[in-house]
Amino acid sequence: MKKYLIILVCFMSISWIQAQNFSGQAYYQSKTTVDLDNFGRGGMSEDMKKQIMARMKSFLEKTYVLTFDGSESVYEQEASLDVATQGRGWGMMMAGAAPGIEYKNLEEGSLVQAHEFFGKSFLIKDEIPALEWEVTNETKMIGAYLAIKARAVKQVKANDFSMMRRGNRRNQKSDQAVEKSKNAQKTGPDGAQVAKSDSLSRDPIDQIELPKTIEVTAWFTPQIPLGHGPGEYAGLPGLILELNADRTTLLCSKIVMNPKSLPEIEAPTKGTVVTQAEFEDIVTKKTQEMRENWRNRAGRRGRGK
Repeated sequence: MKKYLIILVCFMSISWIQAQNFSGQAYYQSKTTVDLDNFGRGGMSEDMKKQIMARMKSFLEKTYVLTFDGSESVYEQEASLDVATQGRGWGMMMAGAAPGIEYKNLEEGSLVQAHEFFGKSFLIKDEIPALEWEVTNETKMIGAYLAIKARAVKQVKANDFSMMRRGNRRNQKSDQAVEKSKNAQKTGPDGAQVAKSDSLSRDPIDQIELPKTIEVTAWFTPQIPLGHGPGEYAGLPGLILELNADRTTLLCSKIVMNPKSLPEIEAPTKGTVVTQAEFEDIVTKKTQEMRENWRNRAGRRGRGK
């Protein structure tokens, strides 16, 4: 197997110059799973889970198109007749976590992402994340292409709410018990303050967490010796055909190589230009604003009891 991979790498190196003349489009089916068993108090009925999943389908299942040439690519969601509404609150947070058009320039190592966040347009200009890919000996066929498995560890962005999950219940119960104990010392016999604090302890933002890192698995093909991939992923010695990151899977369903006509490969230009760090700061402040608004409403409900 190792000898076979060495031959493939040599073939890829010879083909690299030829690859500069390659262009095409790759179509990816994206699916994200959500564990609803960990959300809600007392669990959810199967009917409730089905209703929620149906409403979240536009966020969890999408089709993307990667248009590429030798050094540049544009990755964007395929146009659809269905118009998904972002809604308000958490719906807008999840929508803001997913970028719109993503442009990469492999020669310059640059990445430009368009984001719509709470009605405002942003352009995040930064470098392509430099993942330390570990190429393995595992191979499989994806359609007509031989693919090789690679692994990497990725830092999770502070604004990536697509990876949010329910926090550790044991720690939450412990924290709530301590909080209730403190409140019991402060309240009178009517228990009004306890009711207020109990509402505040159920702040939805306090009940979720984001992992600091995730493992990413990619399957790339040396038959298309370009370092492109879906989204911000790149840097492997072949086009990425499948990618698994946390609970999201991207699978290439169709490739059109060297078409007679190809859409323009250009970076998006609409929006306020920010770095990734600046955008994360904007998201953090908006999250804190939502937290304060929720707590104020919860406090008013508690005082009204």
